[in-house]
Amino acid sequence: MSLLGYEGPKLRNMARPILLAVDDDVSVLEAVVQDLRRHYGAAHRVMRAASGQAALDTLAQLKTRQEPVALIISDQRMPGMTGVEFLERARSLYPDAKRVLLTAYADTEAAIRAINTARIHYYLNKPWDPPEEKLYPVLSDLLEDWQAGYQPPFEGLRVIGHRWSLKDHSVRSFLSRNHVPYRWFDIAGNEDALKLLTDRQLSPDELPVVLFADGSSLVDPDVAALAGRVGLSTKATQEFYDIVVVGAGPAGLAAAVYGASEGLRTLVIEPEAPGGQAGSTSRIENYLGFPSGVTGGDLGRRAHIQATRFGAEFLTQRATGLRTDGQYRFVQLADGREVSSHVVLLATGVHYRKLDIPGAERLTGRGIYYGAALVEAAACKDEDVFVVGGANSAGQAALHFAKFACKVTMLVRGNGLSATMSKYLIDEIEHTSNIVVEAKTQVLEAFGDDRLEALLLNGPAGEYKVPASSVFVFIGAAPGTGWLPTCILRDERGFLLAGPDLRTEGKLPTEWKEPREPFLLETAVPGIFVAGDVRHGSVKRVASAVGEGSIAVQFVHQYLAGF
Repeated sequence: MSLLGYEGPKLRNMARPILLAVDDDVSVLEAVVQDLRRHYGAAHRVMRAASGQAALDTLAQLKTRQEPVALIISDQRMPGMTGVEFLERARSLYPDAKRVLLTAYADTEAAIRAINTARIHYYLNKPWDPPEEKLYPVLSDLLEDWQAGYQPPFEGLRVIGHRWSLKDHSVRSFLSRNHVPYRWFDIAGNEDALKLLTDRQLSPDELPVVLFADGSSLVDPDVAALAGRVGLSTKATQEFYDIVVVGAGPAGLAAAVYGASEGLRTLVIEPEAPGGQAGSTSRIENYLGFPSGVTGGDLGRRAHIQATRFGAEFLTQRATGLRTDGQYRFVQLADGREVSSHVVLLATGVHYRKLDIPGAERLTGRGIYYGAALVEAAACKDEDVFVVGGANSAGQAALHFAKFACKVTMLVRGNGLSATMSKYLIDEIEHTSNIVVEAKTQVLEAFGDDRLEALLLNGPAGEYKVPASSVFVFIGAAPGTGWLPTCILRDERGFLLAGPDLRTEGKLPTEWKEPREPFLLETAVPGIFVAGDVRHGSVKRVASAVGEGSIAVQFVHQYLAGF
């Protein structure tokens, strides 16, 4: 990684991705091409076209040859076809290519409108000198995003399992959320899957199976074993850290970025994947700085890379206990090890509450899923999908599944969406023809043997039964704080108390032994802080979680200064 960011793909045996520049002004086109070649020419092919139509012809030829196109940069003012019109048509040929519009200052409004109409990813004003400041940082960021989503001819992991299996779902979700490329084979009626098992002398009765390119395999793997095999760290490199962050959601990632960038030896412990619950969100459209929206997975990936560049260490483990010994804090891990530090930041986030109905527990992972479960989206193609809940996360999931499913039915306990969902999501749902909102409706029971087959609902007209194969549940948040010692105080729902919230009738709890006041985000145990959704009274928004994670680091510095 250079100081300017992305330099090129690190993929073997693939054609160099193409950067296509389009402009009818020969001098401008030459300047663009030269700047692109100077910085990206080693890893990319830079091509040019003098008009929108010529560029479309070039893209069609590249598509026929199955060559990858990473980025298209086009001028706006071209005769015959504007840049916006060209980029909109180019999107049908290469929907995943990053699209950038070159504009004069007078065209800025058109460029902003194009973000919604042509779904361009960025616009640049001419001139862009110096490119080191005004061109390369933008394009490097876009190319890194493209690289993360690009799937070259497959040579990686293969997962063989059954769609209606909780273990199979867990393996695929873990790999997807950690951005590990894999190809999935459903064993049901799939001859290729059976042949792969036979060739490796494996039994179809022991699923899921993960096959590696080197010929090895893992049968019904646990997360720790799988994490180790795909290159994730499961053992801390040091015995002691300045700060240990438990949880890699937005709050934990922000703390990792600010802690590591300010010189603190920082360890982040996360059992699943960077991004936390927000990482499974299909698209966040109201987060500052992303006018076209950003997926939760991309946001988590970007923050993870950023924190790693500053020196933060990430550990794929589950925290199971926490103890103090003088000025030291020890986090106990699921594998029996401990890591020690001066400070611990609890940023474990929340998980979705479970459906408390007959059949729900038995059918979890077999048609009933908690959270967006984006790994299941493609499997729901042309099916009817149900989304339970009426908050933002439910709305984002409904819009995502609507791209695949025949119909998405939102089951909302309240009178509608206006009290619990952002208006921009409500507007999008209203304009999506295959999403139906059923208000004042609850799920009473789930039916099925090996998989979900039907739901019993209670709506305004009474009880009725509907066929169902996939249900995604978003019914409120619960903190996973049961593993913490009782000296870390929490409210009646399990959310952690900190700062002023520790006071009862104006008095601090007896657990607080320090002569000073607790810092704003400090729990009842000095040196143990909390940030994000797991904190009592938190706002439950990505931006606020990021803010708390960064603010917490400032209190950590104040705490450490007292030693």
